[in-house]
Amino acid sequence: MNDPNSPVAEVTWPPAEGAPPVTRRRGRPFASTLSSLRHRDYRLLWFGTLFSSSGQWIQQVSLGWLTYQLTGSAFLLGAVNGLRSLPLLLLGPFGGVAADRMDPKKLMLSTQLFLMTVTAVFATIVVSGHAHLWNIILFALLTGVGWAFNMPVRQSIVPHLVPPKDLMNAIALNSAGFNITRIVGPSLAGLLIAGVGIGGNFYLQALAYVGVAAMIRQMNIPPIPRASREVSPWRHLAEGARYVWHHPTLRVQMSLALIPVVLALPYISLMPVFAKDVLHVGPAGFGVLSAAPGVGALIGTLTIASLGNVRRKGLVLFVALIGLGASLILFSESRSFPLSLALLVLVGGFQMTYMATNQTILQMTMSDEFRGRAMGIYMLNQGLLPLGSLFAGTLAGLTSAPFAVSVMGGSVLLLTSLAFLTMPSMRQA
Repeated sequence: MNDPNSPVAEVTWPPAEGAPPVTRRRGRPFASTLSSLRHRDYRLLWFGTLFSSSGQWIQQVSLGWLTYQLTGSAFLLGAVNGLRSLPLLLLGPFGGVAADRMDPKKLMLSTQLFLMTVTAVFATIVVSGHAHLWNIILFALLTGVGWAFNMPVRQSIVPHLVPPKDLMNAIALNSAGFNITRIVGPSLAGLLIAGVGIGGNFYLQALAYVGVAAMIRQMNIPPIPRASREVSPWRHLAEGARYVWHHPTLRVQMSLALIPVVLALPYISLMPVFAKDVLHVGPAGFGVLSAAPGVGALIGTLTIASLGNVRRKGLVLFVALIGLGASLILFSESRSFPLSLALLVLVGGFQMTYMATNQTILQMTMSDEFRGRAMGIYMLNQGLLPLGSLFAGTLAGLTSAPFAVSVMGGSVLLLTSLAFLTMPSMRQA
């Protein structure tokens, strides 16, 4: 039997008919931080996130190092990293339609098995010594297709696995789990490049997807109203687009989300250049640099999880964006490895504080009927990451990686200031 005083004591959600309402214990900060993990099915989703995110970070570090090793081009490095997100731009809304029409458990399982197969095949190509740029591009695109159909459904089921009062905590813990692996994954991947080789890292990623599938199989997702299969996907897509467009809060939020995705997140694609040519720390240092933002992100998301349902979330969004832009500018000027690590911790903290708060506002605003489609349209922001990565790679190739990151941070500050002045509804959210 579960200890009711445990921070992860079993709680059934939705509660059985006639059961007393679930109440949160007060006076125990750690228990409050982990409150969502009391719910079994959310807990399975969370552990699945650990496996899935581990695979993503191993892939990003390994793919970036392999690309730069084969080409030596900052432009191609940015382009390849951007291509991983391009399918989200083209297929993300259809992934949202699938999330509203299909059984979520089957959809998640099928996408994980697809990702596992593609990754295992690519690992074999790398190990056999036949990896070329076109292999890398194809692999980046195919994994992007898998995530275009996986991400909307994973995010759309979270409100159905926890009670409303735990929603912000659940979203923050989801981000925390992602960032735990962001700390461990890149560091481990950087060390394994020198140990088992790049191909071995991709095999580890394929194994991580097996772990995700095992978690999904054990989940019991409560019944969720599905969109009619008699209506065409195109009509469902159009209905979702109209819903988002005519909803003032959702429309403003999705516009604001373009700032960090297009102008800030592409700094990650330039990390190999900083590791090799700016800070001169090699592959092991590259892994540590890639992990440093995860430390800050973990701190930020755990802080949000502990605070619970904070007020004035809109102001939190703007403060986080301003901090993100300023931290990127300072990082671009640093030539000290320890200082660069500290600044990347700040970058990660501000970045994930923004993302966790923004997703909470989105989930609290959406209607269940359109949740999958709205999240699919929200994925379009992630799909625009290739434009930012392409811009970052091009600017770094023409000038330098530090100058490119400095321009990106300055652009974030400028556009955030304009948004603060022109979006009063977000200031009051």
